[in-house]
Amino acid sequence: MPISRSTQARPWFALCLALLAGQGLAQPAPTPRYQVDIQRTAYGIPHIQAGDFASLGYGVGYSYAQDNLCLLADQVVTVRGERSLYFGAQGSATVGFQQVNNLDSDVFFQAMMDVPALRRGYAQGSPDARSLMRGYAAGVNRFLRDTPAAARPAACRDAPWVRNVTEADVMRLLEEKAIQASAGSFVTAIARTQPPAAPTGSVPPADLEAFNRQHRINDLPIGSNGWAFGAQASSNGRGLLLGNPHFPWTTTNRFYEMHLTVPGRLDVMGASLGGMPLVNIGFNRDVAWTHTVSTDKRFTLGVLTLVPGQPTQYLKDGQPQAMTTRTVNVRVRQGGVGPLRIERRTLHFTPDGPLVNLPQAGLNWTARNAFVLRDANRLNTRMVDTWLGFGEARSTGDIRAALDLQGIPWVNTIAADRAGLALYADISTSPNVSAAQQAACTPAPFAPLFAAAGLAVLDGSRSACDWAVDPASRVPGLRAPARQPVLVRQDYVQNSNDSAWMTNPRARIEGLDPIVGATNAPLGMRTRMGLREIGARLDGDGTQPGRPFDLAALQETLFADRNLSGLLMADDALRLCRDQPAVTLASGAAVDLGAACGVLGAWDRRSDLDSVGAVLWREFWNRARQIRGVYAVAFSPADPVGTPRGLNLGDAAVRGQLLQAMGEAAQTLRANGVALDAPLGTVQGVTRNGVRFPLHGAPDYEGVLNKIEPPALSPAGYEGVTGNSSSYIQTVTFGDTGPVAQALLTYSQSTDPASAHYTDQTALFSRKQWVTLPFTPAEIRADPATTALRLEE
Repeated sequence: MPISRSTQARPWFALCLALLAGQGLAQPAPTPRYQVDIQRTAYGIPHIQAGDFASLGYGVGYSYAQDNLCLLADQVVTVRGERSLYFGAQGSATVGFQQVNNLDSDVFFQAMMDVPALRRGYAQGSPDARSLMRGYAAGVNRFLRDTPAAARPAACRDAPWVRNVTEADVMRLLEEKAIQASAGSFVTAIARTQPPAAPTGSVPPADLEAFNRQHRINDLPIGSNGWAFGAQASSNGRGLLLGNPHFPWTTTNRFYEMHLTVPGRLDVMGASLGGMPLVNIGFNRDVAWTHTVSTDKRFTLGVLTLVPGQPTQYLKDGQPQAMTTRTVNVRVRQGGVGPLRIERRTLHFTPDGPLVNLPQAGLNWTARNAFVLRDANRLNTRMVDTWLGFGEARSTGDIRAALDLQGIPWVNTIAADRAGLALYADISTSPNVSAAQQAACTPAPFAPLFAAAGLAVLDGSRSACDWAVDPASRVPGLRAPARQPVLVRQDYVQNSNDSAWMTNPRARIEGLDPIVGATNAPLGMRTRMGLREIGARLDGDGTQPGRPFDLAALQETLFADRNLSGLLMADDALRLCRDQPAVTLASGAAVDLGAACGVLGAWDRRSDLDSVGAVLWREFWNRARQIRGVYAVAFSPADPVGTPRGLNLGDAAVRGQLLQAMGEAAQTLRANGVALDAPLGTVQGVTRNGVRFPLHGAPDYEGVLNKIEPPALSPAGYEGVTGNSSSYIQTVTFGDTGPVAQALLTYSQSTDPASAHYTDQTALFSRKQWVTLPFTPAEIRADPATTALRLEE
């Protein structure tokens, strides 16, 4: 042990220490900075207990790295803006639920990640949040020290990009999660925006169909079902919750199950998105919650009026203002191994945010105008404290209080508590732009873009068009919580990614600002299916009286895989093909519809493993739903659950297109070697380590609660999960001594094919089997699979 300078100056001090040690009076060993106990129960779920939040984060980081090291390390490279260095400029990354090339990703993250500002923001929050982040980084690094390269997963065993993680990296990971529904949706548009090369006032023609296919602002490719039942609708008179988020099966938007305990402060179980050191969706002894993606827009665009002849200066209230610049130097190696070169780009900013080019929407930087993106979630350093508040909550009222921190980024919150209250709240980061301000501040040429593409374009030349500052909001420019939609009920609340207006048909929420969501507008198929299922259970369906929900009923309802599009339209499709059992396609091919008609007649109107006809229906309905005027009964705000419905067989043009869709569907199955009567489970599935797992469920447009988004049909079938689908599913109620919870992680805990927890829960999901989650110490000890690990540093 090295001798300190003061000890060297006083040799008698060392002698005294030696004498004291000989008498058993030596000074005690220093207390470890981190000390944590990790018990793992069945399916690899870690139960992490620590005496402080730094040690808790240490345990989370260590556990997550054990199961998902390569995934985490890859994402750290992304948020550092170093993908081009290790994987080449033309490789790809997933950011904001989109694929972008590595160079654009690196430019975006280097320019947009403001670590000093993030540090300042977190310094204004709780010490617990900062301790969690610091401990998380240390825990990941401890795993790297404990695990030599030869023992790491094959995918990154000798990779130079697997390096120690810093607290700043954790801040970057959190920031990336926050901006996914805002700036993260425009990575390329931001990274490539430059002043016009030559003076021009021309604007390219818009292609809003292409814009919507790429960006999907009005239809974010992430979703969820969230149901909460109160005392009047649950079998035990206590709260009951279903959480069914639809998130990717890849990237760090995968959920990770865990149980976190700091005695006397926190005891919470559930799941976290990868790289986040706390539970996002979960439960504790007294309250359970989930999230669904909200319709609220998280950004606006400002159209800048430029100073003539000065493309980097703009007018604000008649006064010229200069843009600022940020130059980034991206290190690039071709294929990650070639000679090093530097790619330099300069991006332009105003105080509102980065300039952006969106040519598909007709929004380009010209000699007259430029466009700036203002992001409600940029520098959102309140997320961690908000979710910590959820974990410590004892009621839906406490959840509501935690939401007042305004840290929830782009989701609704649905919660139920032991007392039998159910809460819905879209209290999240929302630009404070009223309907009146939006109408007054949107220049006429850009007004159609909001309804058509979800782009709110405000006049950036007037301060009156800036986001309004409400003294009741913690964050200047954000909508105050008191002005956001909230509903508390003793029967139920629900959301499946539509706006708040139909949270409960008995208590419609109307008068929403357009930025927040539409009212009296058509509902999505899953929302309609959910309201139909809830109503049938609680009110009766004509064959049996109404009954309350319990865990088993929730699980059966979700995994019944009833197909709303089939229930509403398949009978009409059957009449169509029976009336005309053959069709000549536009290609000239003649298709006999007799066999297809027979298959549809036998279909059980479900998307279950043994559902014969579900494949044929999918191929038909995916085509038919795009026909203009396809519905026999149009949408009515008076009956939003029941309309639109039926096929418009009375219209000759629609009827002809429906026949074409039926013929093309049958032909597509035959061309791919799929029998018309193939059960869905023989066609739809995933293969892991050579084992195939058939999957029940269906894409969003079919109206099946259990959402599965597979690739297009091929000779391999619907093989794999490419879109956002059922992920961490939890059902929770409350017993006398604690929560009663059963859950499933559809893709399992680990991304390492060598792990025992790479496919174990995927097999359960395929069989519709649930995992009972051990929560109390006695339940954890009773699990025969329990292992224990203590870490100190």
